[in-house]
Amino acid sequence: MEGSTADGVSAPLPGRCAFYVVKKKRYCKMIVGSGKTFCGEHANAGEESEKKRIPCPLDPKHTVFEDNLAKHLKKCNSKEKPKPIYYVKDINAGCENEDESIEEISIADRSKEELDELIVKLKTALQGLNTKLVEKTLSHSALYEPLNDPKNGDSAFKHLKQQASILGNMEVLELLSPNRCYIEFGAGKGKLSHWIHIALKAVENVHFLLVERSSTRFKMASTKMQTRLLIGFKLIFSTLIYVRKVPLLREKRLPVIGVGKHLCGAATDLALRCLFEHNCIDKDDDPPTKRVKLNHTEGAGDDMKPVPSTEGRETGEELIVSGLAIALCCHHRCDWRHYVGKEFFRQKGLGPEEFAAFQRMSSWATCGMRKFSSKITEKTGEEEEHEMSEEAVPDTLNGLMSVEDREQIGRLCKHLIDHGRVHYLQQKGFKTSLRYYTSRDVSLENVLLTAIPTANQNRDESKQLS
Repeated sequence: MEGSTADGVSAPLPGRCAFYVVKKKRYCKMIVGSGKTFCGEHANAGEESEKKRIPCPLDPKHTVFEDNLAKHLKKCNSKEKPKPIYYVKDINAGCENEDESIEEISIADRSKEELDELIVKLKTALQGLNTKLVEKTLSHSALYEPLNDPKNGDSAFKHLKQQASILGNMEVLELLSPNRCYIEFGAGKGKLSHWIHIALKAVENVHFLLVERSSTRFKMASTKMQTRLLIGFKLIFSTLIYVRKVPLLREKRLPVIGVGKHLCGAATDLALRCLFEHNCIDKDDDPPTKRVKLNHTEGAGDDMKPVPSTEGRETGEELIVSGLAIALCCHHRCDWRHYVGKEFFRQKGLGPEEFAAFQRMSSWATCGMRKFSSKITEKTGEEEEHEMSEEAVPDTLNGLMSVEDREQIGRLCKHLIDHGRVHYLQQKGFKTSLRYYTSRDVSLENVLLTAIPTANQNRDESKQLS
């Protein structure tokens, strides 16, 4: 037995296992069988063990009786479960081109000359682009009460201000509308969807999908909300979501709006790919009463390729994206493979090497984190961790580049990466904007990416709704 006594604890609780867990500094709390001292998991710890227990081959964190292994493997919770129909590995990851594989070089390992050359390339690429964003700090009546509730602490108040401004900006852009399905990426506990639901409580035919990579429970999605709006539909992270296969979208066939608050690095690109790539919804579940034939001479472009007809199968219907509002975050966690702005970078004479450098240098934009360290909390119990790591500056520049200059270079790197996303959305037929949706004393990650359809896209949406 691994430790028979515990400091300050004379004995295990009555009816509980007598095995002392050193790591947790307490006795095991599992209930034991009649006349037993140890639970089944720790039966080998005492002489009462009649059968040998071995680590489970699916998950060595728990054990199983050796002679019961075959039966256990059939029902073990660690057994790989069947994948949902919308699960397609790396469907939104982007193409992995071996010719574009690069050797990552830390900024700290670069010479002054190399860094100077990168900064020149950065500023040249930004010529003619708007790097002075408009500040649109707005609010929304849906959050009036919590914003004025003295019970909310500073951290909660900062998040509420950001959520209110996101909704305010969506309202100005007419992105709070009936007959929509809202997809919240990086949903966490579903708070942004919760407030959108509150804002649209008098509106019918509004549905939500919450996308989150972890097993976070959507606590803000109340039972009433789930019943009325199908909230809490648990999806895998957006690298794996084949959006045309999601049952709710296949059933409702409503235009969708993508939203997200602090969507970390590459997750923004994955979300955009999820919305705009492979987005033709099958009609496999419809009764074959009316077959639609696709005219191969009309509308056949890169984004609208004819689907080969097969016996008993409908041709499909395009998913309409009505817009998006995503608060960006953590550009230093972007990835060239997932990035949607590759074409934009190439047009600027840049490639994966420059992207990797700018991605790392973008962390300099939060050098001022120390100034606000007592005011800003980027990580709370209610949100995923947002790393604020800072890429080191070469020793040769430590005395030549001030903190303010580094912050400015970092923000320019962020702007360039974001303009690649703007270019991507414009190519998809959207009017796009980057704006400051909150002040830096509320969040250093204070840029909101918005997009609304052009006139042509609106006509397509009207046809679908009619």
